[in-house]
Amino acid sequence: MTIRIFTVALLAGLAAGLVVSAMQHFTTTPIILHAEQYESGSAGGGHASLNLDARGLGGAKLFLAHGAAEHAQDGAEPWAPEDGIERTLYTVLANVLTGMGFALVLTAVMFMRGRPVDGRQGVVWGLAGFAIVSLAPSLGLPPEVPGSVAAELNARQIWWAFCAVSTAAGLALMFLGNKSWMPAIGVLALLVPHIVGAPHPDEMGGAVPPELAAHFVAASLVTAAVFWAFLGWITGTLAKRFQLIAD
Repeated sequence: MTIRIFTVALLAGLAAGLVVSAMQHFTTTPIILHAEQYESGSAGGGHASLNLDARGLGGAKLFLAHGAAEHAQDGAEPWAPEDGIERTLYTVLANVLTGMGFALVLTAVMFMRGRPVDGRQGVVWGLAGFAIVSLAPSLGLPPEVPGSVAAELNARQIWWAFCAVSTAAGLALMFLGNKSWMPAIGVLALLVPHIVGAPHPDEMGGAVPPELAAHFVAASLVTAAVFWAFLGWITGTLAKRFQLIAD
């Protein structure tokens, strides 16, 4: 059974990682490349129109967790793959590994649930993953383009993890709980991270025009939703194909 679980997760993660890498070519990649021009100061003043030349998949990133890249405090440039094929390959690899990791979690949860699933039911599981990992945290920490001003990285990561865990617990209590009081506690769990509040910088702003940043938030969330829906569908389909859970 363990072999089946890993087989389903690896195949589903591979497929979802490749699909989202291709989708990013038309969604987040052009925005990231354009934002990097503002970050480096090469875009000039004013609000230039969006350059849709994505140069392959270079610069594509899977913003399932939120936060722009941190820069070294001593002024040294952090390592990054070279633009072109190297950056593309690293991006696709990161997307595939991310997909496999999430698929493994999704497959394990489906198995522990103990009820047969198919592609349609898998989509529901996938959208729950989207709500936990992307949608709920984005209410406090929306996806950020390069050059955005952000709070300290560790604080953002801690709040993101807190929000994801709390959202997962809330959804589980609301939809999987068998006691009458559980939905009410579930709603409270959904609200707690946002009552506490996400960390934010003292001053807002950055080199990137707000229109571009807003476009990136929308594109990132839509891309993440497609990723999770497809991941859930392919995971449920493969779970049924490999008879992961007996009828």
